[in-house]
Amino acid sequence: MTSGTPHLGGAAAGRHGPSRATLVISLLAVAAAAACGTTSGASTSSSSSSALASSQVLKFPVFQNPGTWDPGEADAEVDTEFMQNVFDNLWRFDDSLNIVPDIATAVPTAANGGVSSDGLTYTVHLNPNATFDNGDKVTAEDVLYSWDRAVALQGAYSSNLSAVAGYAAVQSASGSPPASTTGSPLNFQQSIENGLWGCFRGKGTAGATCNSSLEMSGLTAPDGLTGSTVQIKLANACGWCLAAWTLEGTTGAIVDENVIHNDPVNWWTKPSGKTDGMVGTGAYYLASFIPKQSMVFKAVKNWWGSPKPTLTEVDVDIKDPSALATSVAAWKQGSYGIVGYGGDSGNLDYPTIESIKGSAYSKDLLTQPKGRTTWLSFAIGYPKTGGPFVGESAAAVGLRKAMDLAVDKTGLATTVCHDLLCTAATGGVITKGLVGNLGDNQDPLAQYNPTEAKQLLKQYDPTGTLTADLTYSYNTGGLNDAVAEYLQNDWQTNLGIHVNLNPVGDASQFISNRLGGQYMMSRDGWQFDYNNPQDWYANLWGAFATAAGANTSGFDDPTYDSVLNQADAEPISQSLPLYDQLATILQQDVAYIPLYYSVGNFLIQPWVKGAGSNTGFDYYWDQISILSH
Repeated sequence: MTSGTPHLGGAAAGRHGPSRATLVISLLAVAAAAACGTTSGASTSSSSSSALASSQVLKFPVFQNPGTWDPGEADAEVDTEFMQNVFDNLWRFDDSLNIVPDIATAVPTAANGGVSSDGLTYTVHLNPNATFDNGDKVTAEDVLYSWDRAVALQGAYSSNLSAVAGYAAVQSASGSPPASTTGSPLNFQQSIENGLWGCFRGKGTAGATCNSSLEMSGLTAPDGLTGSTVQIKLANACGWCLAAWTLEGTTGAIVDENVIHNDPVNWWTKPSGKTDGMVGTGAYYLASFIPKQSMVFKAVKNWWGSPKPTLTEVDVDIKDPSALATSVAAWKQGSYGIVGYGGDSGNLDYPTIESIKGSAYSKDLLTQPKGRTTWLSFAIGYPKTGGPFVGESAAAVGLRKAMDLAVDKTGLATTVCHDLLCTAATGGVITKGLVGNLGDNQDPLAQYNPTEAKQLLKQYDPTGTLTADLTYSYNTGGLNDAVAEYLQNDWQTNLGIHVNLNPVGDASQFISNRLGGQYMMSRDGWQFDYNNPQDWYANLWGAFATAAGANTSGFDDPTYDSVLNQADAEPISQSLPLYDQLATILQQDVAYIPLYYSVGNFLIQPWVKGAGSNTGFDYYWDQISILSH
C-alpha cells in the first residue's frame, strides 16, 4: 500500500488492479522478516507481566491527515490501515497474508462448491451474525450495493472488480466523476446514490426509482436481497480476483446504504450514528474526528466477529511530519504505545533509528520489509524523449544494460539506506516476501559488473556521442535525492558518463510527466495491493497498463501480453511459472534497473501485546492488548 500516496506516486507507490481462489491461499503466506533486537516481524517484544492493564487505550501518532475513508474512493495506506479495522470484506488477509473468511462463511473453492468448474461463478454465503455497528443486519443487498456503488464511483481501486460481468456497463452508465477534488462531487455521487437507493434499501419507497444500469449483471442474490447468498459471475476467467476483492478498506468493503443515503459525499467524515456517519461492520467505530488534530475509535460492543477486541479505544494524534522527533520522545516517555502505525512505518529516519539501536530501546524496534519496490525506468517506447534507449535494437538494449551493470545496487542500499531503510532489489521487481519474488540474487539486472558495462558502452557508443547528454529525473524528498546522486556518481566513475539530474519538487507533476513519457530515465516504483503477481505485471507493463496510461516506460511486447493473458486467467498454482516468464522478458529487454526494496520501522512498547506488521499492513487492532506496566 502506498504511504498516503496515490498509486504510481510517492517514493514508489502502487494501487490499482485486479487475484484468485483456493490454491492461492496456501501460496499467499509470507515469512515475516527478522527484526532488529529481539523483535520480529511476526510478533513484538513481550512484557515481563502477562496481566492486562486496567486501561485498554492505545495511543499513537500519524503524520498525515486522512484523505478519504470512503472505501469506494480510498487510495492511500494512511486511510486503509485505519479502515481495515472499521470495515470488513467478504474475506480478509490474516497476519501472514493468507486469505481467510470475514463476512463470508468460507473462502470459495472448487472443492467446497464455492467456485464453478469453469471458474466463472463464485457462490458466497454470508455469516448470519454479521451486523453493522449501528445494529443493521448485513444481507446480500449490502454486498450488491457496496460493489455496484464502488464500480460506479470509479475510484482508484474500482478495477479490482473489473472481471465481474457488467463492470464496464456500470462505469459507462455512471458518467464521468468530477475531474478535480476542488470541484463538488455532490451531483455525481448523489446521482449514483439516488439510482441505487431505488434498487436496494429504498426499493418500493415513495419517489425512489431504480436505475438498473448501475447494477452489474454479474452480481445477484439467489435467495433474495434480504437473504444471505451472493453469486458473482465473471466475464472472463480470473486468477487474481479473490485477492483483489480481499484488499481491505477499498472497493471490496461492505458499507451500509442506510447511512450513506443521507449524505453520499461526507458520511465518512462523521462519527458513527444510527442514521448517518461512518458505519461499518468492523471491530471499531469512529467516535470522534477533528481534521489535522485527532481521531478516536472505540470498540464495538458485542461485536459479531472474532477475536473479540480487548482494546476499548484507539486514540490517534494527527501530527505534522516535522513533529517526528517530539513524537519519538513522547513514545520514550510512555505517552504513545507505537510510532509507525497508520502507514507511517517509513517516517522513522536513519538518525532516529540509529539512536534507538544504540539505546535501551533497541529491543522495541521492529524492522519489517514492506511490499514496495523502487527501480529506474527507461523511456523505451518514447522516441522524442528516450534518447539512445528507445526501441529494441541491439544498441538500445546494450546501452540500457551498460547503464544497469554500472550501478552497484548493494552499495546503494548501504550508502543511501545504511542497510536499515531499504535493501537491494535482487529478486526482481516484486518485493521480497511476496508471491512472485524470484529469490535473492536471481534477477540478472541486479548484478554489478562495471567491466562488462564499459565493454557494452564501447561496443554500442564508441565515440560517446549517444550518451553525451543523458538526464535522470526524479521527485525530490525521501531517499530520492540521495539515490539520484549515487546513480550519477556510479555512472561517472564506472562509465565516464556525466548524467544530468532533473529534480522535480512537485510530486504530482513528476508522476504526470513520467506517465506521459517525458523523461529519458526516471525513478519508478510500485507498492503492492494484493499478493498476486498480476498486481505488478498487468498494472505496470501489460496492455491494461498501456490502456490506462500507467505504463511509464512505453514498453510494448505482444509476446508479453499473450503470456500475461494466460497467467491472469489461471489460479496462482498454475500461473506462477507464466509470471516468471514475464519477469524474464523484462530482464532480457533491460526494461528497468532494480534499485531497492523498502523497509518499514516501528517503535512498539513492550507492553503493547499483539502489535506488529507484515509486508502489507499493520496487524489488526482487535488482536492487540495493553499489559500492565
